[in-house]
Amino acid sequence: MAIPPAVNRPVGTIERAIEIMEYLKENDTATVSEMTDHLDCAKSTTHRYMKTLAANSLLVEDGNEYQLGIRFLDYGEVARNKYRLYDEAKPRVDELAEETEEKIWCAVEEHGRSVHIYGAQGKHSVQTYARVGHRNYLHQHAAGKAILAHLPDSQITETIDRHGLPGRTPETITDRDELWEEIETIRDRGYAFNFQESVEGLHAVGAPITDENDIAIGAISVSGPASRLEGPFLRDELPTLLLGVVNEIGINMAHP
Repeated sequence: MAIPPAVNRPVGTIERAIEIMEYLKENDTATVSEMTDHLDCAKSTTHRYMKTLAANSLLVEDGNEYQLGIRFLDYGEVARNKYRLYDEAKPRVDELAEETEEKIWCAVEEHGRSVHIYGAQGKHSVQTYARVGHRNYLHQHAAGKAILAHLPDSQITETIDRHGLPGRTPETITDRDELWEEIETIRDRGYAFNFQESVEGLHAVGAPITDENDIAIGAISVSGPASRLEGPFLRDELPTLLLGVVNEIGINMAHP
């Protein structure tokens, strides 16, 4: 019998460790008992996993609770710095936040999801669940839709097939045909809107940063309360401002 390639045979121990870290990312802390229930394995096994991760500074033990270790900051910084886009976008994102007084995000696509690689707070920006490193479904927010619309059709189909179209709010697009219509509209006008599709009460506009083949390498978005981001400011002024920024970043990326 042929032995399957190693890539198709997940390593159980590593998968368990990832499950532990994902759980702590979402829940902040956990005891061994809580993690045992989550993993559905023997308590002694869970204890060994968590002790090993703590011994390598990936977890921190505080009494009978564990949390993620600050060592992850080192990994995250290295991962983010591999994107030249981060260096090019950061100063413009900061300027946009100051100019609009709202929250600005720079996002990239990885494995069919969007990932925030940098964000800046404006004077009146509001806090949401989003954070640097947070992964979103592309169809749920403005930057993600801007990226999605500027990927090859085959990649869009593959992304939808892989991740589906889960809803986050009642306004999230969850119908494939409706999303394709939205994608065509975004391609025509060059930017995407988010009307309470990721967070209720929040509006946003996002525009893609594209390469010489008009394929997205990232996106910038402006978000704020629906009561402030509305009318001509949302539909005309912000898109014009945003398109100027992403075009500048795209030119700088093409001519290092």
